[in-house]
Amino acid sequence: MLKAAPDSREHQDVPPITTLIPRARRRRGLTQRELADLLCEISQNDSVTREEVSRWERGKRIPGPYWRAWISAALHVPHAEVDRAAVLARQSRRTRAADHSG
Repeated sequence: MLKAAPDSREHQDVPPITTLIPRARRRRGLTQRELADLLCEISQNDSVTREEVSRWERGKRIPGPYWRAWISAALHVPHAEVDRAAVLARQSRRTRAADHSG
C-alpha cells in the first residue's frame, strides 16, 4: 500500500523563530527576562539570559536543538513547530546573505 505524501500545509502557518518566540512569549504574559528565568529553571541550566532571548527574537542568533526543546516546553508550542520556525529563520538569513553578496 502506498503512503500518502506529507501534507505540505502541515507547517505552512509556522512563522520564523524571530516571530514565534516573541508571539508565544507575550501570549503567556512573559517578559524576555521571565522567559530566560523560566528556561533556566526548567532546564536546570543557567546559561540563557534575557540578552540571549533578545538575540533569538531579533534574529541575531538561532537557538540550537537543546534550547529549542526547552523553548517548546516553556512556551507550550509543539517541538516540531519550534524546529520548523528555526529552519525558516535560517533560510531567511541565507537568502538575505545571498542578496547582499551579489
